[in-house]
Amino acid sequence: MSTVRVGTRGSQLALTQTRTVAEALATLAGLDYELVTIKSEGDVLTGPLSQLGGTGVFAAALRQALFDERADVAVHSLKDLPAKDLEGLSIAAVPERADVRDALCAADDLTLEQLPEGAKVGTGSPRRAAQLLAARPDLEIVDIRGNVGTRLARVRGREGAAEASSQAPDAARGDLDAVVLAGAGLARLGLEEHISELLAAEVMLPAPGQGALAVEVRAEEAAPSAALGIGLAQLDHLETRLEATAERALLARLNAGCAAPIGGLARCEDEPDGGVRLRLDTVVCAPDGSAVQRAGAELTIEAGADRADGIGQAAELGQQVAETLLAEDQGLLKHVVDT
Repeated sequence: MSTVRVGTRGSQLALTQTRTVAEALATLAGLDYELVTIKSEGDVLTGPLSQLGGTGVFAAALRQALFDERADVAVHSLKDLPAKDLEGLSIAAVPERADVRDALCAADDLTLEQLPEGAKVGTGSPRRAAQLLAARPDLEIVDIRGNVGTRLARVRGREGAAEASSQAPDAARGDLDAVVLAGAGLARLGLEEHISELLAAEVMLPAPGQGALAVEVRAEEAAPSAALGIGLAQLDHLETRLEATAERALLARLNAGCAAPIGGLARCEDEPDGGVRLRLDTVVCAPDGSAVQRAGAELTIEAGADRADGIGQAAELGQQVAETLLAEDQGLLKHVVDT
């Protein structure tokens, strides 16, 4: 292999983050790269994301391109990838994570606390909607779709946001007081000036995997004996891998997908003795924000621990926190997770 074909969705955000990964991987592996644009079902269909086939609506087409050998590598937003691995494929690298926080983009740069009573806030995420309502029950949540610029253009005063011209001529503009988007996506597109507030985890826990990317390949392509496998191994960021493993293990144990109103965030902190403390916090919300259940736990991965052992401990932490939720559940979980 002299040129690695990297599969990507066609949005500006997907192309931007995929190109960044492809350039880094090609340099590490000593290969050229070619971007292969794949259209997903989620890009074609309309309607609420939570009703478009459930978990993995954006990932399925990219994964099929790997199986069909139309691409050698697929780059996903990790939060959009189903928590259970697919046989025959391997998440061979998780590059260093960007900012995990959700961003409020509001008219007049108001914060969440400053939004007027009854303000209209747009989001396509049940997780964001539920946590917004838990913090501000008076808000009116509006379901929105579209690329980043199209969503920003829905905010009063931000009608000319980048990418807005690519939306349908009759698409709404300036009809909302605010929207909530991933801070990492805005940063990758150079649109930080539209952020009014980065929401603290105490207010809004991010989606498991938010801010991280997943580099997926056919399992045999991850072999460390090949140039591509060597590059993938170097691209993988251990702390981000540990965090993502814990978060995805939580979702897998709960049988929950990216459309469920569940937030989860794991964070690594270095210990003085060279070990790593890994903390995982999670929240489950009723869709209308009327009920909230939280759980959390932490563990220490000892200095010098084998990489595989550390990843295994991270997975156990995710399962442990999920078991705590299940043990304390008063009926909330069965209403919000995939069945």
